Amino acid sequence: MFLNRGMSAIESLQPVQGGVSSARDVARGISRLFARNDIWCLPEMPLRGGRRADLMGIDARGHIIIVEIKVSRADLLGDVKWTEYLDYCDRFYWGLAPNLDRACLQGEGFLPDRCGVLVGDGYDAEIVRPAPLLQMAAARRKVEVARLARASLRRMVNAADPQTLQWGGERDLT
Repeated sequence: MFLNRGMSAIESLQPVQGGVSSARDVARGISRLFARNDIWCLPEMPLRGGRRADLMGIDARGHIIIVEIKVSRADLLGDVKWTEYLDYCDRFYWGLAPNLDRACLQGEGFLPDRCGVLVGDGYDAEIVRPAPLLQMAAARRKVEVARLARASLRRMVNAADPQTLQWGGERDLT
């Protein structure tokens, strides 16, 4: 258990048992790392053009972070559209399972000067290589922050009142 800035005690979740992490486990660990650093993210965020960011978040300064999660070598090497995410964020990270060989991320095809690397499991994550801040144009950031806010609010309202699922939708965000 831990105390959260004067709040009541919050029970922490136990690590996932076993050696193989799922994408959900990796997302959970990265989300915890981000939350401790005041970065709040949304899973499966739709982007314009029909793509979805595995995690898209915003930090306290308004910078947008996208994480593309990979848990298998085949998925990592087979993804040819990931560079499309770079137009929608100030920082881009690869989010990897602990057992995944990440040596290929040093190759020029993976833009190591542009992309950070996170390694996570169901309990936590660590920054292996920080992502540089490459700021988006202000107009683009304004649009993306609004889209992220609307998606977050819609999900929160839908969770509280499932009847609202029939109105609007994340499809309207793309």
